[in-house]
Parts: sequence; C-alpha cells; structure tokens
Amino acid sequence: MRGCVAAYYLIHSMMTVGREYGNRDRLLAQIFAEAAAAADLRQLVYLGGLGETGENLSEHLDSRREVEHVLTSGSVPVTVLRAAMIIGAGSASFEILRYLVERLPIMVTPKWVSTESQPIAVRNVIYYLAQCLETPATIGRTLDIGAANVVTYSELMRTMSQERGLRDRLVIPVPVLTPRLSSLWIHLVTPLSARIARPLAEGLRNRVVCRDNEASSLMPQRLLSVRESIAEALGKHDSHDIETYWAGAGPMAGDPDWAGGTTFTDSRQVEVCASRETVYAAACRIGGAEGYHSASWLWRLRGALDRLIGGPGLRRGRRDPEVIGYGETLDFWRVSDVEPGSLLELRAEMKLPGVATLTYEVESLGPRRSRLIQTARFKPKGLLGILYWYSVVPLHGFVFKGLLRGIAKAAEASSRSMTSLSMTEPKPSVESR
Repeated sequence: MRGCVAAYYLIHSMMTVGREYGNRDRLLAQIFAEAAAAADLRQLVYLGGLGETGENLSEHLDSRREVEHVLTSGSVPVTVLRAAMIIGAGSASFEILRYLVERLPIMVTPKWVSTESQPIAVRNVIYYLAQCLETPATIGRTLDIGAANVVTYSELMRTMSQERGLRDRLVIPVPVLTPRLSSLWIHLVTPLSARIARPLAEGLRNRVVCRDNEASSLMPQRLLSVRESIAEALGKHDSHDIETYWAGAGPMAGDPDWAGGTTFTDSRQVEVCASRETVYAAACRIGGAEGYHSASWLWRLRGALDRLIGGPGLRRGRRDPEVIGYGETLDFWRVSDVEPGSLLELRAEMKLPGVATLTYEVESLGPRRSRLIQTARFKPKGLLGILYWYSVVPLHGFVFKGLLRGIAKAAEASSRSMTSLSMTEPKPSVESR
C-alpha cells in the first residue's frame, strides 16, 4: 500500500464451514487495517452488506458487520457502502436466481420469499465505489446503496422469468425449509456448491432495504430499476460478456501434502494439420457448451456423480466460450498454468482421492503443422487413490483418446475454414498507369 492514497476492501470469505469464515474475515480485515495505517492512507472504502442492525442478523451479514467494525476501529478513515444483492452477470446471487427460475416452473421455497430487498445493478455499485474518492463528504460515513425500487424475492423471481420470456413461476412458500435444506436444494439445481449457498440462503431471512437516500444525494447517478438491472445482466450473460465469474473465487492450491512418490500418467500425442495458434485455441475451447468431443455420456455421468457427493460437477461451465485465463474455472477444472499459444494445464477440483491434472502442450512442426501432446497425471492419496486410478484406466481409451482426436479435428476444421475465407476475400484491384 506504500505510495497509495486510498484502498478498497472487497473481500468476503464464504467457502468455509460454520464460524470459520467469520473468524477468517475478521483476521484479514485486521491485517488490512494495520497495513493501511502503516502506509498512512487517507481513505479506505469497504463494500459491506445491507441488513437490519439488530441481533437477528445471519452469520453472513453479522460477519460483514464485524469486518466493518474492525476497519473503522483503525486510524484510517473509512467509507462504508452497504448493499443488498448486486445484480450482475457472473455473480453468485444472480446465478442462483437465474438457474432457479430457468429450471423450476414450480418452486417450493422457504418463507423468506416474502422478505423485502433492494438489489442494485453492478454498474451503479462501481460508480459509487469510484466516486467515493472524488467526494470528500463520504469519508467516515456509512451509506446504504440500492436500486430505485424495493421488491420481495418472489417479485424478483417473477421479473427474472418475464425478462427470460418464461411463464411466471409458481412459488409455494413453506415454513419448514431450513437454510441447510435450502442450500442443498440450491446445490442440486444450480452450479453453486452448498458451502456458498448456505450463508447466502441464511442471509435471505433479513430485510435488506436502504434506510435513506444519502448515497444518491452525495453521488448522484441514474439508478437502474431491478428490471433494468436484470435485463442488462442477462444481455451480458447471453453475449458472453462476463468480466468476472463467481466460480473464479477460491484458493489456487499448491503441491498437496503427499507430493512426491507415485504419479500415474496417461500421455498421448497427435500431429495436426493446423498452426500452433489454431491448435492451442481449439484446446482452450473444451468444456462448457463445447463439451469434450467424445464419450459425452461418460463425462456427464462423472459430472453428475461428482455433484451428488458435493463437488462442482460440470455445471460451473466457463466464463467465456473461447478465452480462458489463469485461475479461471472450466467445469470441474481450474486453470493452474497457462502459456498462450503453447501450454494449458487444468487441475481437477472434482472430489477425488488424489490430485489430477490435464495438460496440453503444442509444438510447431512447420507453417501449418503442429504436434499436440495431452498428458493426464494423477497423484493418489493412499490406497483408495491407487484403486481409483486402476478402476478408471480402462475408460481412458475412450475418454482421453477421443478428447485428443476431437481437439485435433476441431483445429483442422478451423484451419480449413480460415483458409477458405482468405481465398474468397476480394483482392484489391490494381489500376494501371
């Protein structure tokens, strides 16, 4: 932070169990506040959560209040912005809402569907965050931010279904659904895990409405309505214009504690009639809607089994159908290494008795010829891991061989398409003089 004037704190840890995430949030905030004081910053900006200020806050919202208290207790003045659901393509809350509405024409829900909320578009949030630095009157203030209208979660679902061109969903509230049951249901229906869904589901019982309009008075802007916010987010989702995706959050694991020892390997290679860049691009397109080229039912079965035992399965998809970067997620993989044009390494985040990676290396053999090397590695954890590897080895001939061939065929088809396009382009006329 040395040399900076201000800093933003946008961290909320939600993927751990019980009060652990609250303790972690408190520790991180304390370290941040101390570093800000040591660097003699003029201002901190914290994005926290709306909610009633009584003792009935959910653990998630209570943790945000604790972080707020830790930051404001330091020597650096803090601007606190409190928001309810932020509506934007790729956010966890928005994805839960979208998947529930798209997949369930009839929803049996907890009684929180009648709770009032004041969501806000991500565009409006970003404006407030940036404008805080230009508005000295916000320093040391706690400001509630929200859209122009207040809605219940039931109305939010209805608006989503209308913007999606679907019939209104039948919502049946029942008093017996606990946050735990709700989070497990969200885990089964949406790509989000129960670990993320539970603190969000618990927070839905609290009314999250702005107490006043001070934020919009100090930093005027046109606030999108809830309907406009959903329409804009859906537009970005459908056009694959998603800058950040909820699944990208989380730790980048290093070597496991059993690193070393036995590593099982399945390595295959193929020569491809396409440039290195074209082959690499084809390898980067696997997963998501593109799939895995062959043995699709085996991939879907593996994803379904992983989902049932608490893993991400295939539902996370990917942020963009073409582009993939370090740390991003791709179905039940995470990009753990990338060298554009030559190397892509995916680390499995599915539930496994060991650590699995899938690596693609591309070597140039000439102007329009390349070698694609595919290597699957598995470090087993104990006897169960060894038994797991030998149990799936017979399937590798279908799965990995088909995947490699599929990428090669996709690259060659793309290469032919580009060649055909270049041949049909009109050549510039030459005027004789």
